[in-house]
Amino acid sequence: MADLSRFPITGKWPAADPNVLQYYGLPTPNGVKVSIMLEETGLPYEVHLVDFAKNDQKSPEFLSLNPNGKIPAIVDPDGPGGEPIGLFESGAILLYLADKTGKFIPSDPVERWETIAWLMWQMGGLGPMFGQLGFFNKFAGKDYEDKRPRDRYVDESKRLLGVLDSRLDERRWIMGDQYTIADIATLGWVRNLITFYEARDIVGFDDFTNVAAWLERGLARPAVAKGLTIPARPS
Repeated sequence: MADLSRFPITGKWPAADPNVLQYYGLPTPNGVKVSIMLEETGLPYEVHLVDFAKNDQKSPEFLSLNPNGKIPAIVDPDGPGGEPIGLFESGAILLYLADKTGKFIPSDPVERWETIAWLMWQMGGLGPMFGQLGFFNKFAGKDYEDKRPRDRYVDESKRLLGVLDSRLDERRWIMGDQYTIADIATLGWVRNLITFYEARDIVGFDDFTNVAAWLERGLARPAVAKGLTIPARPS
């Protein structure tokens, strides 16, 4: 049996089976990257809800694994060399799981790095910009009289959707015929933009027909549908 005692996070969220991967998260656009990937790969795992309402992500136990205080995070008892490893940052976790399983990342070096480039594009551009638009369109920012901040993120979100739409022209997935971690990283954010953030109309989403078709294909995958609900939000 694996010994995870050196990870203080397991004191707050004990592992029922310390031999399987431990996932700590919430079904946010960043969190579902990991739950979708775990479902897609078929790796056995346990899920632990990090409840934002209780500031779980700021607890000493969680910060011991991710000093940045953000989900998702994992502890894998079967890391490199058979030793446990703890990881944070959704992009890093996707890369780790892809390499661990040999799935959802091309084996060809050129295509592998192109996939990583699109993953970084999501991490550094699409995700942060969509998140800012969500703040200014749905949350406290919507009450600001000055709409220039909102419009800035509307315009940038439209631009990013255009980049993705052009990439998907005559492509089924971001990397062509192969579904990869680039798609897994991006699906939850695009879905969130037009559902939770209520920005479908303001960004003219239906004009981006390639993106809309890609999103529909992605949401039809059973692992995606399941991963979007893991872990269950507190009632």
